[in-house]
Amino acid sequence: MPLNLAQKKELVAELAEVASKAHSLVAAEYAGLTVEQLTELRKKARTSGVFLKVAKNTLVRRAVDGTEYACAQAQLTGPLLYAFSTEDPGAAGRLVKEYTKTNDALKPKLVAIGGKAYPGSHVDVLASLPTREQALSMLLSVLVQPATMLVRVLAEPAAQTARVINAVGQQKAA
Repeated sequence: MPLNLAQKKELVAELAEVASKAHSLVAAEYAGLTVEQLTELRKKARTSGVFLKVAKNTLVRRAVDGTEYACAQAQLTGPLLYAFSTEDPGAAGRLVKEYTKTNDALKPKLVAIGGKAYPGSHVDVLASLPTREQALSMLLSVLVQPATMLVRVLAEPAAQTARVINAVGQQKAA
C-alpha cells in the first residue's frame, strides 16, 4: 500500500529524529525472510534497544541527510532493513550478527558509525564493542590497578621482614 505525502513526511521526520539520536546504523538485506522471522527480529530489537525499520531508500536518504549517517546515502540501494542503535553503539551489530547465525537470508550490507560508512562485513567489529556497563568496568579496573600496585609495593617490606624472621626462627629450631 503506497504512502501519501503526509505519511511520507511523518516517516521521514520519525527516521530523522531517530538518526539524530542513534549511535550506529546497520543496513541489511532482508529478502527471503518470512513475516514470522521479521516479527521475531523486531521483538529482539525492541528488547535490545534497537530501532528497526523497513522503509523506502529515498525516504531514508532524506531522513539521514544532515546527520552523521549522510555518508551512507550512496550505498542505500535494494531492499534494506535499517537498524539504529539507540542505547549503545554495538546493539544493532549484535542483533544482526546473532540473527544471521540462525538465518542466512539476512545479509548485512552497510555499517555506519561516527560519520563513516563501512561494508557489511564490519558488523562483527561493531558487535564486539562493549556495552556501557562493560566499558565502565574496564575503566574501573584500569583505574584501580595503580592503587593495587602501590599497596603491594608498600606492603612488601613488612612481608619481607616477616619472611626473614620466620626463616631465622626455623634455622634456630633446626
